[in-house]
Amino acid sequence: MRLNMNGEHMPLYEHVFISRQDLSSAQAEGLVEHFTSVLGDNGGKLVDSEYWGVKTMSYKINKNRKGHYAFLRTDAPAPAVQEMERLMRLHDDVMRVLTIKVDEHAEGPSIQMQKRDERDTRRDRR
Repeated sequence: MRLNMNGEHMPLYEHVFISRQDLSSAQAEGLVEHFTSVLGDNGGKLVDSEYWGVKTMSYKINKNRKGHYAFLRTDAPAPAVQEMERLMRLHDDVMRVLTIKVDEHAEGPSIQMQKRDERDTRRDRR
């Protein structure tokens, strides 16, 4: 945890959200920017973000079989995270949101991005 301006501990969070498949990649990444600004307006900050791309889901959500996945690492007070989640749930383009509180952020890319890098290097060897 980090200290904010008042010397209070600010918890660390990781968020994954899925947006509708019919959005363009630019629109999906624009949602990340939008929710980052909401977080910033409420005293939090984005530590890192990753756009994982369009992935097939295990089951349909709102008649969608695929969705744009985005991953955020944040350093924010709980009220800022609650407001961001509230707006995500109200947003028509966001289908699902998952937020977890973590003790510390892992260094480097997430597991999803590591998998993508492994696939790319395997393709290069062929």
